[in-house]
Amino acid sequence: MNSVNFSSLFRKLDLNLFRVFAMVCRERNLTRAAEQLHISQSAVSHALARLREQLKDPLFVREAQGVTPTPLALRVLPAVLEGLALFERVAHHGDTFDPANDITRLMLSMNDEIEPLLLPGISQALRQHLPDVALSCVRVDRSTMKADLASGLLDCAIDVAHSADDELKHTPVTREDFVVASSSGTPIDMVAYLNGRHVTVSSRRQGRSIEDWELARLGHRRQVLARCQHYASAWSMVAASDLLLTIPRNLALSLNAAVPIHIHPMPVPLPPVELHLFWHRDRDRDLANSWLRELLIAQVTGTKNPLGE
Repeated sequence: MNSVNFSSLFRKLDLNLFRVFAMVCRERNLTRAAEQLHISQSAVSHALARLREQLKDPLFVREAQGVTPTPLALRVLPAVLEGLALFERVAHHGDTFDPANDITRLMLSMNDEIEPLLLPGISQALRQHLPDVALSCVRVDRSTMKADLASGLLDCAIDVAHSADDELKHTPVTREDFVVASSSGTPIDMVAYLNGRHVTVSSRRQGRSIEDWELARLGHRRQVLARCQHYASAWSMVAASDLLLTIPRNLALSLNAAVPIHIHPMPVPLPPVELHLFWHRDRDRDLANSWLRELLIAQVTGTKNPLGE
């Protein structure tokens, strides 16, 4: 199908079909979409069947954990979301923005390493204003972040600062110094650090980690003997070996509460890790998104440093 007449679609089809379509795109799972919409899964399937017939496209492809939108579905989605948002604005024309009535569900994105540090406080702050909001948090996928934020599949993302597309707006929310964790209480100076044996954490199969890039920039190189995906795994490895782990301070404090080892100051002057809040420029003046950003910024930046610094 080469083109879609969106105006014609909105005239011909039940608006509820678009709500179902948008929710399945968001949840990537028919059962979860049905739960969010408070309808049966068969009703979701029936709605999608009607849309498939109209658009002459399967719209979703089944996977082990749910469904994936087809290219046409992803192309149609922004217009569908825009149409639904327009309908909501018309339906509430003249009303003042009220988060309790206008926000029913939120989708955030952050890496699973910072989720346990940030999400509990964010959830608590949200519940004070929106006790019934449906909150979801998913892992950051930079390859789709812009599209997901633009389409409304994501409301906001919190990620390590990186070069962002012009269509993405962002602001810093917190900075984390690095520390070094070890099973030994012996102080670690620069010589001991550079001559030590290290475990590094990265979601990529190969390539330098953040700290290795910074060490290389300073003209240093360390010996990395192990690589894993999560800091919790690396922490356990350090506890049972002579390996060293370079880790953001608050993550170290959190993990140390469960498995106590030794935390040392970083002997090499690495710059801190900076986390940014990301959103799409098209939602910059959206009242609901603006309200959410203000709450997230206040919550994350207002979190007291555990060390009192």
